[in-house]
Amino acid sequence: MNAQLLTVAPGVSGWIQMPFGSSRPNAGVAVDADGITLIDTLASPAQAHELARVLETFHTPVRRVVLTSSHIAHAGGTEQFWTAAFYGRTQTSEHLDQPVDPTLLRRLLPDLADDYSDEFATRPVTHTVDEPAWLTPAVHLSPLDGEMAENLVVDLPGAGVVFAGAMASFGVTPLVFDGDPSAWADSLDALLDLGDRIIPGHGAPGGEAEVRALQAYLWACTEADGDPAAIPAGPWDDWSGRANDEINCERAAMLARGEEGPPGSMLRRLGLA
Repeated sequence: MNAQLLTVAPGVSGWIQMPFGSSRPNAGVAVDADGITLIDTLASPAQAHELARVLETFHTPVRRVVLTSSHIAHAGGTEQFWTAAFYGRTQTSEHLDQPVDPTLLRRLLPDLADDYSDEFATRPVTHTVDEPAWLTPAVHLSPLDGEMAENLVVDLPGAGVVFAGAMASFGVTPLVFDGDPSAWADSLDALLDLGDRIIPGHGAPGGEAEVRALQAYLWACTEADGDPAAIPAGPWDDWSGRANDEINCERAAMLARGEEGPPGSMLRRLGLA
């Protein structure tokens, strides 16, 4: 595994992990006069430690951390940045206030199993954000929905850059076990209104073409009526993680029937069914 800090605008960088996959998420870095705003904390303490070592070369503290989701791919390294203020949606705050079961994380991301000790924990959110807000003169927060019921994205209007975090996955099949594929697809129109260059939570930086491909995939999952074999051919044919199709289609079909709760296919992946 390797990662690189990719400069996308003056004072704005993306921490891009490769090869692309569900256990190798991205993060964002925006440098202001008083310090760094970090967008997401990667999937594990080890990944976050590597990022923190690179951020030390900036010689300015991480003042703020924005979590785009409470899912482990985006909140797994929160303890590395204990002194920062943490921003997230109310749902993210509620999730991170609950104890973590490391056993389930090892099953979900088996290639990171050694990173989740029995003492693994996440840091709680300190500031909830459920309305659009300016975090700094350069950093704007926008609540969107879909990957979970409540997500948060970061846009830097002056740079034309959007850190979509959990709300965008390019070349990597998303996992929608507790979100809404249809609502997510609809939210992507609003995401494109925020900026031209999109740094996704997974995959390489992209733009409208990549967002539209993700949108089409989510609509295909919604229209599949629970059958992953009904997803037609498309740009997603070459994406990694297509085992997620089953979970995504089942979740969409459950919501269409008015059923809540995690899909059975997700419970089986976690060894709970």
